[in-house]
Amino acid sequence: MKRFFCLLLFFLPAYLLQAQEKFTLNGYVKDSLSSETLIGANISIRSEGKGIVSNQYGFYSITLPSGKYEVTCSFIGYQSRQFIVDLTDNRSVNLLLLPNSALINNVTVFTRKRDNNVNTAQMGKFELSANTAKALPAFLGEVDILKTLQLLPGVRNAGEGNAGFYVRGGGPDQNLILLDDAVVYNTGHLFGFFSVFNSDAIKNVTLIKGGMPAQYGGRLSSVVDIAMKEGNLNKTQIDAGIGLIASRFSIQGPLKKNKASYMISARRTYVDVLTKPFISKSSQYYGSGYYFYDLNAKMNYQFSEKDRLYLSGYFGRDKFNFNNTQRSFSTEIPWGNSTATLRWNHIFDKKLFANTTIVYNDYKFTLDGKQNNFHLNLSSGIRDLTAKTDIDFYPVPEHKLRFGAQYTFHTFLPNVLTGNQDSVVFAPNNATKKYANELGFYAQDDWEISKKLKLNAGIRYSLFQQVGKYTLYNRDANGNKTDSVQYAPGQPVKTYGGFEPRATLRYTLADDQSLKFAVTRNLQYIHLVTNAGSTLPTDLWVPSTIRVQPQISWQYALGYFRNFKQGMFETSVEAYYKTMDNQIEYREGYTPSLKDPEEEFVFGKGWSYGAEFFVNKVRGRFTGWIGYTFSWTWRQFPDLNNGEKYPSRYDRRHDLSVVGTYELNSKWKLSSIFVYGTGNATSLPERFYFVSGVLTQEYSRINAYRMKPYHRLDISATYTPVPKKPRKFNSNWVFSIYNVYSRLNPYFIYFDQEGSATAGTLKVTAKQVSLFPIIPSVTWNIRM
Repeated sequence: MKRFFCLLLFFLPAYLLQAQEKFTLNGYVKDSLSSETLIGANISIRSEGKGIVSNQYGFYSITLPSGKYEVTCSFIGYQSRQFIVDLTDNRSVNLLLLPNSALINNVTVFTRKRDNNVNTAQMGKFELSANTAKALPAFLGEVDILKTLQLLPGVRNAGEGNAGFYVRGGGPDQNLILLDDAVVYNTGHLFGFFSVFNSDAIKNVTLIKGGMPAQYGGRLSSVVDIAMKEGNLNKTQIDAGIGLIASRFSIQGPLKKNKASYMISARRTYVDVLTKPFISKSSQYYGSGYYFYDLNAKMNYQFSEKDRLYLSGYFGRDKFNFNNTQRSFSTEIPWGNSTATLRWNHIFDKKLFANTTIVYNDYKFTLDGKQNNFHLNLSSGIRDLTAKTDIDFYPVPEHKLRFGAQYTFHTFLPNVLTGNQDSVVFAPNNATKKYANELGFYAQDDWEISKKLKLNAGIRYSLFQQVGKYTLYNRDANGNKTDSVQYAPGQPVKTYGGFEPRATLRYTLADDQSLKFAVTRNLQYIHLVTNAGSTLPTDLWVPSTIRVQPQISWQYALGYFRNFKQGMFETSVEAYYKTMDNQIEYREGYTPSLKDPEEEFVFGKGWSYGAEFFVNKVRGRFTGWIGYTFSWTWRQFPDLNNGEKYPSRYDRRHDLSVVGTYELNSKWKLSSIFVYGTGNATSLPERFYFVSGVLTQEYSRINAYRMKPYHRLDISATYTPVPKKPRKFNSNWVFSIYNVYSRLNPYFIYFDQEGSATAGTLKVTAKQVSLFPIIPSVTWNIRM
């Protein structure tokens, strides 16, 4: 034993000396022209078989033994950079990559490195640049990030022209949509036909639909993490565009060269302006109209090599007005989001990067109606104040650790109804404002166990607490209030919490193929409850309360990933199974009332399963992808459909997307999209009969019928003039056709009555309503 300790003491200093002979290379990856940081760039050391990916702020760090190394930095759409580094001490190197003009407008791919989709321990992750979306045909010429995401397998659209989407059988509220770390609760303009995200202000979009990392929480199905541009640090740049229904203007540039920059981007529709001259002042509809606008702004300031501050915000509004002077009726419906994000990046040392964030976000919906001397106002909304911190730690190349905490204070305003007639004020005691605390802690490790085995494992603990001020009413069998319990401001009403384990395992079969398995548990504490049968604004965000439990899901996924022809073709097959508990719907026969909406809820469960196929061509003059999903989605509620299971409104057996782009020459680029999907599940009347002379209908079981299949072909051509002499601006024209063969896809079905019941000639006929036939559009874009 003494000999053992002597030998240990002899070799220990040599071991420690060897361990100390490791140094760290760190810095930022940036665009060499604008100095924008690049998210997800790959830094690799081929001789060691090691590598790292830059984080969401472009920061990287890798620790290696002392020596000379050839470092390669690559990022899609940019020229790769190779250099030799003599790592005899800690080094900070900012890597500047030059944009590759030949690739800048290509529909390239979502992966950042050849075989990156095979090598990472991440499933169901796609990255999308604004340039990818801009290259595809767009509805009415308006580039839409969210509609581009709908073309991926496992992601289905919410209906004709709609920017909403469903992921692997989950509802629209089960997608966590972030804009510079601020939650966006309402993602649609024009009642959902356009998304709120202006592509001119967007730098990068990341979709995660399987194996959600532990840093994200609060939703069951997916994450859409959107990063806004930071602003050109080197020169002032102006982008603008004029389309059929909207125009855009963006400006960015340095506030202090190489230290501070800004970006401002605005967009507005002008349908109201174009239609106003055609509505005479004598018309009963004079004053009716609709428009929406967006404003994105961001600035950043680098105080030192270790500190950087970001301030960003978004403000968007829709406003719909309808007047009918003949009936003395008018209504005004404004709604929209506001967000503000303050972030501080700090590098503690070569291996430790921290980001601290404060976020404010607010969503409001208001309906204000007047008829003669009667006035009615209905409003709802949600407001959050969030503080969080995230820390990246790079101890050794085999491990990348991330951990952090987040706190959010929620204020919910599900429904407030007020009104007046002459001097009589109608203000019932129905202000059901609710408050809640939400807290989360997480830790995760991206661990390269061996060359064949890699594990991304994480754990998250979340807690949600409904607090006062709140009044809980008890009711009798007839719904009458019998007594109540009062909760003071800040007093706990109900607390929920739990652990959320996440793990993804990758096993490499060969250099170009791998198997992956993922399991995740997610808790969701806030819910969007929809009454599809109502024409009133009854889609409400509500918290988990003493009556409403949090949604819980488990998702299991297995995937096979393989690339061909040195990464020219990326392919994958992913199978998944997901369970969802504590799902929420309105009870049968629900109609809006002055009661607390949660008293009208019923609760059940859901599950979904399927397979997703993806083929992606990433290089060459012709690029594009094919995505196909084969899936089932079910719901079961004891109080609905006689307790029997039924297909969810999100159920779609077949979903196919084919996307292609062809670079004809230096001036012309052609692109096309074809989509096909099984028709939406719907409930329809099966019997009609008279009750006291009134025609009454008896509906089928829930979602017992299917509408016709949905399919559509879109094409576009982008013309970029090549000037003979250099000039101060560049421009292009985008010509697109939506729904080329004018397919009349079903939007909804209604029943029309003809004839007389007393004469025995009454005939009831089902009729289909379709929205959009063939629609051509043209957009002019300019950059200075």
